[in-house]
Amino acid sequence: MESIRVLFVSQEITPYLPETEMSLIARTLPQKVQERGMEIRTFMPRYGLINERRNQLHEVIRLSGMNLIINDTDHPLIIKVASIQSARMQVYFIDNEDYFQRKFVFTDEKGEEFADNDERAIFFARGVIETVRKLRWAPDIVHCHGWFTSFIPLYLKKVYFDDPLFVQSRVVYSFYNDAFEKPLSRNLKQKLVMEGVHARDIEMLDNPSYQNVMQMVAKMSDGLVLGSREVDSGVLEMVSRLKKPLLRHFEDGEEYVDLYTAFYDKILAANKVVHT
Repeated sequence: MESIRVLFVSQEITPYLPETEMSLIARTLPQKVQERGMEIRTFMPRYGLINERRNQLHEVIRLSGMNLIINDTDHPLIIKVASIQSARMQVYFIDNEDYFQRKFVFTDEKGEEFADNDERAIFFARGVIETVRKLRWAPDIVHCHGWFTSFIPLYLKKVYFDDPLFVQSRVVYSFYNDAFEKPLSRNLKQKLVMEGVHARDIEMLDNPSYQNVMQMVAKMSDGLVLGSREVDSGVLEMVSRLKKPLLRHFEDGEEYVDLYTAFYDKILAANKVVHT
C-alpha cells in the first residue's frame, strides 16, 4: 500500500504568523499525519511581514520563474521554502512582488481591506497548483484552510480535473472565523475565468460576499470541516443543509489526528480512490 498524500494549503501557519485556531491546526496537523505515515506538502502565502532571515526562507530557483496572467497582467511566481526543524516538515511559500511585499496580511495600516485581495487569492491558488505540478506530486487529499484558499477547489474541479496529478485528488475545506467584511471585487468572475470554468460554476459570485464565496467553496469540495465555533452564521446554516461529509473538529475531545485521518479515509472511500 502506498502512503496517502495530503496537500495542506493555509492562509496562515504559525510560527510565520501569530497563533490562531487556523495557524495552529495548519502547523500541527501536517506534522501529526506525517507521523502517521502519510506524505505531506504544505503551502502558505509569503506575506511581506514574514521575516525571511529569521525564518530562514530561501528561493527555490527550479520552481520559480513562471508567469501567471491575472486580469490581463503578467505576475512572476516566486517559490520559497523554509523548514520547521522540530516537526521535520517543510513549508512552501507563494511569493510575488505585486501581491505579497506589503507588510500586512489582508488589511492596511488603517484596517482597510486591500482592494486586490481577490487577485492575491487567485494568484495564490494558481501558484500552489502550478508548483505542485512542477513537483510532479499527486495528492490524494487537498486540505484547504481559510477563505484565501477558496479558489483552489474551483480550479481543481473545473480546470485541472483531468490532469493526471489531480484526477484522483479530493478536496477538503475547513471553515473558520475569518470572514472579510467588504465583498471582493465586482470583476471577480471575469478574473477567475479559465478554460473549464463556466458561468454556472460561479454564478453565486455576482455578489462576491464572504457567504457567497463560501457557497462556491462548499459546492466544489468533497468534504467540509468546521474548524471554529465562531463560523459565520450564514455559512453554518448553509453547511448544515448540505449532504456532504462534515467534520466538527471542535466538538470532539479525542486526539484530533484520529478524527482527521478517519475523515480523509471516509472521503477517499466514498470517491473510490484506491492505492495499489
